Amino acid sequence: MNDEQLLRYSRHILLDEIGIEGQQRLVNAKALIVGAGGLGSPAALYLAAAGVGRITLADGDQVDLTNLQRQILHTQERIGQPKALSGKMALAHINPEVRVEAINSRLAGDALAALIADADVVLDCCDNFATRHAVNRQCVRQRTPLVSGAAIRFAGQLAVFDSRRAGTPCYSCLFPEADDVEEERCAVMGVFAPLTGIIGAMQAAEALKLIAGAGEVVLGRLWLLDGLSMDWRSVNFGQDTQCPVCASGDVKRSVPAGASPAPRDAGRG
Repeated sequence: MNDEQLLRYSRHILLDEIGIEGQQRLVNAKALIVGAGGLGSPAALYLAAAGVGRITLADGDQVDLTNLQRQILHTQERIGQPKALSGKMALAHINPEVRVEAINSRLAGDALAALIADADVVLDCCDNFATRHAVNRQCVRQRTPLVSGAAIRFAGQLAVFDSRRAGTPCYSCLFPEADDVEEERCAVMGVFAPLTGIIGAMQAAEALKLIAGAGEVVLGRLWLLDGLSMDWRSVNFGQDTQCPVCASGDVKRSVPAGASPAPRDAGRG
């Protein structure tokens, strides 16, 4: 790192758990953020501010007036613009040293696989189950850590999956893929604006810890937040040995009591 970087990131470098080596890992890292909405906005801003060297921001939607209540990457002046490009502009103002790639489409197939293979960490901030499960499958296949968040109404969720570690669960272990899952949308159900900031910032924190090698991430735990009471609850879960994505075996584990599938509009909020 040069002298300017040492000054910019000095408050990270002062932390024994990060230091110069950890900050250098952040500067060298590549992060993929799937969704530039309610969760992707704070997550992207914190990754950029922290100096993650390359951020790929993928979102196929355009900025809408209804987004501005919580999607803090975007401004009124950028209504109608692609969210990925709007996000790229915002991150350039936060930290011009960070290289941001904007992808104005919903990721799938070979394009998704290539981006995940090239990333050091993936943040799932998307808005539909099909994409969530596709992201999870590729993260397992490529052994890329995945940080998943969700927010709807006043309820938030956070979990981390890291298939580099043997015997750990994947997203499909927790929320098995099914055709009959009813997806909830913020456009219908609503969402408390600061909730997306809380969960998105936590996604950024877990991603930075994964990259820098600092502390312990929330593997095998689903964090549930009730935004009305500000009560947190942690539910432990393990690998499903019959999971079609990451494991095989005879023992079937169900979704933990009290957990619900991530809402469809979790990324947008």
